[in-house]
Amino acid sequence: MTDLAAWLTAQPDITSLRLAACDLNGIARGKRLPATHASKIANGGARMPLSALNCDIEGADIDGSPLVFESGDADGVLQMTERGPLPAPWLAGASLIPVSLYNDDATPFAGDPRHALAAVQTRYRAHQWTPVVATEMEFYLFDASAKRPAPPPDPQTGKPTIGTTILSLEELDRFEPFFNDLYTGCEAMGIPADAATSEAGNGQFEINLMHVDDMMRAADDAWLFKLLVRGVARKHGLGATFAAKPFAGESGSGLHVHFSILDRDHHNIFDNSAMTGTDHLRAAVAGCLAAMPASQLILAPHANSYDRLVPGSHAPMQICWGYENRTAAIRIPGGAPQAKRIEHRVAGGDVNPYLLLTAILGAALDGIEAKASPPAPITGNAYAQGLPELSGDWQTAIDAFKTCPLFAPQLKDNLIRTKQQELANIAPLDAAAQKELYLHYI
Repeated sequence: MTDLAAWLTAQPDITSLRLAACDLNGIARGKRLPATHASKIANGGARMPLSALNCDIEGADIDGSPLVFESGDADGVLQMTERGPLPAPWLAGASLIPVSLYNDDATPFAGDPRHALAAVQTRYRAHQWTPVVATEMEFYLFDASAKRPAPPPDPQTGKPTIGTTILSLEELDRFEPFFNDLYTGCEAMGIPADAATSEAGNGQFEINLMHVDDMMRAADDAWLFKLLVRGVARKHGLGATFAAKPFAGESGSGLHVHFSILDRDHHNIFDNSAMTGTDHLRAAVAGCLAAMPASQLILAPHANSYDRLVPGSHAPMQICWGYENRTAAIRIPGGAPQAKRIEHRVAGGDVNPYLLLTAILGAALDGIEAKASPPAPITGNAYAQGLPELSGDWQTAIDAFKTCPLFAPQLKDNLIRTKQQELANIAPLDAAAQKELYLHYI
């Protein structure tokens, strides 16, 4: 782990620190410290209420949570993660320090999403297996200064951008200063950003994060990328959102996950030198399919998530799989057999990356350990085949999560309480107000 004092000595321009832990909604919670107080982190003096990772989307305590009044709203200890200190390119003179929350007895706080993924990582290590993970990150830029959020103005003319812009180089060129700063920030923060494309929505873009052989680092990359995009957008006078369906009539934003698994000899256990893949691949697919109903709350965590999950929208609702089929929830991409992998296509851009990888990689391992068999792969349009579907109802997903075996009881209870409170809070809001709410937080 990076020596914080030595790192700061080598970064004399850093005057403030941002301690950042990831809450259940993927929002960074923490505190600002003068750089001269960095020793508090190493000495266990950086503390924060355990309840801070169990706030609702607007940052309010959860009514009736045992983490608040029942326990005296006790503190936990913030410890720097193995990612170490990072620059915060959207802030002058600042460093971002990712942290995890621990109990006073040094045990991991079970309500911290990062610890949930660490438990899955431990399971893979027991098999001497290493998942290799990549993510595809979709987001929108928008005009945050407008009375109601609107497509971003052309930086050169100031006029609103218009029209569908799938793979438009001109659309990318309009925002070249933003993307230059974004890629520079990714390099500074160690985020492996690959190609950028213009997507179907007005002001919508996608950047792929390259595969890494460390599931925790892949989740870190996705979470940090979200913080960076929103920060760089603010620096350019724009808003940015990863909400699943931020604008009515525009394309939704997804977060697709690609993964394979290497054995201790660095061989891909999904590769059988053929298109079909191995029994391990099919068992992992079976595990992912079986887990979808109970883990849908992780894949679609907000009311706005369900605006994206509609038939025929390139957001898979059918619980099925197929080879080179983008209408299926689980796609097996083509290409060289040694790169055989699974693409999980259900999640929206609004998910918590740590919980998402916990759900996907945990379910895949459950399937492999059980030697499960999936149904036959589909061909053609999944939307037209009468297949089992994910629920289009948030309350149903909340209720189903009670049976999900992939998460510790405390985290499950915390998340259910959070989502029930959020569901009650948004009920009085009309559709436009709901979308605007999520624009500002996700």
